Amino acid sequence: MSKIMVGLSGGVDSSVAASRLLEAGHRVTGLFMKNWEEDDTPDHCTAAEDLEDAQEICKLLGIELKTINFSHEYWDRVFRIFLHEYRSGRTPNPDIVCNREIKFKEFLEWAVGLGADCIATGHYARLEKENGHYNLLKGLDRNKDQSYFLYALDQQALGRVHFPVGDMTKDAVRARARELSLPVHDKKDSTGICFIGEKRFADFLKRYLPSEPGEILTLDGETVGRHQGAWYYTIGQRQGLGIGGGGEPWYVARKDVRRNVIYAVQGKDHPALLKTRLVAEQLNWIRGIPPDAPLGCTAKTRYRQPDQRCAISGIVPGCAEVAFESPQWGVAAGQSIVFYHDDICIGGGVIRHAYNQRDNP
Repeated sequence: MSKIMVGLSGGVDSSVAASRLLEAGHRVTGLFMKNWEEDDTPDHCTAAEDLEDAQEICKLLGIELKTINFSHEYWDRVFRIFLHEYRSGRTPNPDIVCNREIKFKEFLEWAVGLGADCIATGHYARLEKENGHYNLLKGLDRNKDQSYFLYALDQQALGRVHFPVGDMTKDAVRARARELSLPVHDKKDSTGICFIGEKRFADFLKRYLPSEPGEILTLDGETVGRHQGAWYYTIGQRQGLGIGGGGEPWYVARKDVRRNVIYAVQGKDHPALLKTRLVAEQLNWIRGIPPDAPLGCTAKTRYRQPDQRCAISGIVPGCAEVAFESPQWGVAAGQSIVFYHDDICIGGGVIRHAYNQRDNP
């Protein structure tokens, strides 16, 4: 059997993942990763509490727990990108970068250096080997599927990874944790980004990106409000605009960071919030670049979105154009688009810009 190092977060998913590997006869070691130190207080980041939970889990399972601090690597290779993207007016997804750069690169290399054959995590995703290559599949529990966050992994990483709970539902995971008397069986799932915690997003960003008040305009140029800085807002955002008056709610439809202007529209169904096409860059194809032809598949432009039918064309290394069968709401530059053939995640990339056919892309 294999020697496997499991990334233990102190949550129920990774705990059950470790237990399943033990049940399968593998030699298992736990690893607790610390990736953030800038505001490490109990009401902001739960690292200390999570470490205690991970230690208790390992004691109950009878396995060793190692700890490692990747805060420096996280700052340089995840958080700097996060800030640069916001400063440029885009809306990044640091969880995807963290998976690519930290969990399935730094962690993997560190574990192998200590003699592990592979690593495992509590992600809800599955793997299958086909003709000598690995396919990344959606998790069995569609409400918890996390393949969206894993599209940037390559064959080398996928060949040394296990997702032990990918074929389970969340309810089954919690039930198994109760059977094993694991104290985290009813622990609340972590949400959001660790380095932001429960703080208001704009308040967190203001610590790194200074407030620059500006105007909120309609698409006709009428001033309807003021904002604290265009980079704090994202396409489709409703909360925090502070635009009074009756009628339908206002939404961010466009941003001009250079001029520090936000353009807002009324009504969730406003045409300015709907786009039929986009250009994606920084593409990763899990099984290699597909042929340059209209490639029919489905895609998600945000996590938990139902799969949307689309066609990919203009495929060149690192870039492609995507046309959707139906208009997509609130597509934001900087977010990721992830492509699927049924259950198989074939790859994805970062959205450069979204537009309609009549627009100038």
